[in-house]
Amino acid sequence: MKPADSLWRDAWRRLLKNKLAVVGGSIILLLVLIAIFAPVIAPYPFDEADFENTFAAPGGRFPLGADFLGRDMLSRLLYGTRISLTVGTLGALFAFVIGVLYGTLSGYFGGRLDNILMRIVDVLYAFPSLLFIILLMVVFKTSFGAAGGEITRGPFVVAVVTLDRFLGGMLFILIGISLTSWIGVARLSRGMALSLREMEFVQAAKAIGAGHFRTIVRYLAPNLVGPLVVNITLSIPGFIATEAFLSFIGLGVDPPTPSWGAMIQDGVKAMRGHPHLAIFPGIALAVTMLSFAFLGDGLRDALDPRLKQ
Repeated sequence: MKPADSLWRDAWRRLLKNKLAVVGGSIILLLVLIAIFAPVIAPYPFDEADFENTFAAPGGRFPLGADFLGRDMLSRLLYGTRISLTVGTLGALFAFVIGVLYGTLSGYFGGRLDNILMRIVDVLYAFPSLLFIILLMVVFKTSFGAAGGEITRGPFVVAVVTLDRFLGGMLFILIGISLTSWIGVARLSRGMALSLREMEFVQAAKAIGAGHFRTIVRYLAPNLVGPLVVNITLSIPGFIATEAFLSFIGLGVDPPTPSWGAMIQDGVKAMRGHPHLAIFPGIALAVTMLSFAFLGDGLRDALDPRLKQ
């Protein structure tokens, strides 16, 4: 355990020496706190309209201005942090779990199973991910949305629609991202498993009678974690951007749930007279994506085996 612990401690020290990674991690931690305590921090409810102060300029009662319904931009930005972080982190979690299980099983057992599983991945990889997600969102929004109030459609449909409404429209976004985001992780974990299964420590484990499950969990998985964590961290900005784009084109969260993409779309309509409506959510989106990118780059450098000498 000591060599492994020392490797992780060395990686932690290298990560702390990377200033951009530290800045990115600090911003992410701040965003997480904002998302958790948004009801306490926000000066107004995100859906509270004030028609006497529509398109209010920044300052006074509204530090960042108000939108076309008189809703406080600062409050909506703070609540919008929840949407972006939830989609980004849960999308990354689903991609990690599904991709690692799928790819590790394919690479470890190899042979016919590997061929079948990888052909499925190749077929899915042939479809443009964003277009596939858009098509899924259209199907989800039209079929489930139209059935939301009809109990005769069945308890399952009603339960799904109720859960989606409770999540502010995020459920179908998470499903769409989860169905496509694991493919790259599966390919990476499969390639690493193919290499690791021939290593001496894996062969030694098999020689002493370790079963497949124990070999995968005890010996393969720990050696897959580092590179895959880096890969999935670098993919979080893509998940956040996907959610923002879906909300921008009207296939994202349900109004009045605040999403930075939907706020940018509303701001674009009034860009000439009130540019702050699009600028502020755009800055929040860019800062969040850059923070994850900086942290991912720092993790990649810290966990690179070539730098552990």
